[in-house]
Amino acid sequence: MFKEYLLQNWPLILILTAFTISLISTVFMEKKRVVRLHVINGLILVLSIIVFIEFSIAKNPDYRHIRAFLTAIRYSATPLLLAMIIFALVKKQNWFIFIPALILTILNFVSIPTGIIFLIDETNSLVRTPVSGFLPYIASGLYGAFLIYLLIVRSNKRFIEIISIVFMALSIASGLVLPFIFGSDYSSMFCVTMAISLFAYYELTVLQLTKKDSLTELLNRHAYYSDLNSYDDEITAVISIDMNGLKRINDNYGHAAGDEALTTLALCFSRSLKRRQYGYRVGGDEFMILCRKNSEEEVVALVDRIRKYVGETKYSCSVGYSYRSNKEKTVDDLVKESDVMMYQEKNLYYQQSGIDRRII
Repeated sequence: MFKEYLLQNWPLILILTAFTISLISTVFMEKKRVVRLHVINGLILVLSIIVFIEFSIAKNPDYRHIRAFLTAIRYSATPLLLAMIIFALVKKQNWFIFIPALILTILNFVSIPTGIIFLIDETNSLVRTPVSGFLPYIASGLYGAFLIYLLIVRSNKRFIEIISIVFMALSIASGLVLPFIFGSDYSSMFCVTMAISLFAYYELTVLQLTKKDSLTELLNRHAYYSDLNSYDDEITAVISIDMNGLKRINDNYGHAAGDEALTTLALCFSRSLKRRQYGYRVGGDEFMILCRKNSEEEVVALVDRIRKYVGETKYSCSVGYSYRSNKEKTVDDLVKESDVMMYQEKNLYYQQSGIDRRII
């Protein structure tokens, strides 16, 4: 049986090994994220063993009760695995993301004696309950859709990022649809499909890190100046943003609190960005947004969204923008004008709050 497992899952083992080596050698990711990805690798390997054993005993009615137990694990594993991927890849996720998957896990194990989700009949064949039998697939689909949504919302909307997200979406979709087309023959392929999609997403993410700020996951200063020069003709607006009170947070609560503030604001900016709008962290608490081929109405709407999302947090920032409808203004002019407006707003913030600027 061990030999058969190796023959069927050798590609998966190679992919997981390569992924593990890459994670061990990475210097770009936070330690806790790396640990979570290691856990996911381990879960995929364990799931592949469970799937192999389940279908190896499927033709022997003597193992009917064992198969029921393994099926409950398999049906529970996919939603839990997708929840774990969300928890690992998307920053600032609460553990509450696991609650639906855990509820489904309880239902799957309750199904062993009751058959509310599935049952294993006297011939050791799997039978899904007509309606509730699709709950594991529905839950997995919702988790997958939520993961793709979060990755898109928090991305910088660049082509290479969108491609990696689309690749992952196709992998998840194939894992949910193909079992209904090919039946149990596809089940052994699900683990390798998920491993490939995760590894590919990880590698594409690493390739982008030269242009990403590691803390906020916005584009970095290098990418900002590169895009400023490369897309001069397309840039119609520049938005300057500066956080208020970062020094006070660092001095009073420590740099970890300051990092938390910056990542929270960066998330607000990412959520605000729409098509052809790109966010950058260009300094400690300084951010820029370049709008390409946007109308002034779209730029104003973007600024309004930024103020709305930031207003929902305990932090604040000063915002300025400049727009051009023709080439009378250079990009440098746009940057200077947006900076002037931003600093005017910052001065007004100091006056109205009564906070000494020297401690900000």
